[in-house]
Amino acid sequence: MQKIKKDDMVRVIAGKDKGRDGKVLSVDPKAGKVVVEGINMVTKHQKASQANPQGGIVRAERPIDVSNVMLLSDGQPTKVGFKVEGGKKVRFAKKTGKVIA
Repeated sequence: MQKIKKDDMVRVIAGKDKGRDGKVLSVDPKAGKVVVEGINMVTKHQKASQANPQGGIVRAERPIDVSNVMLLSDGQPTKVGFKVEGGKKVRFAKKTGKVIA
């Protein structure tokens, strides 16, 4: 089980976007990276192709390390813990003790 999952709201705690919040778009657990909506935006020059006949400059999110984000629970950044409830392993916010869906 992962501490950060797709569709979680997270706050960036390090890097150029420190302090900004966003929704997790994808997670790569093997590489330990997450892509967060509107965070770590880069400009890429796209060559014209059949899929994109116009080409031009495209802005896109790039992955950041999972250690540079914290899960938001009730608008507050919190560490994530695990416990067994009803025979299932669940995530919970260490700051409030609430179970994270």
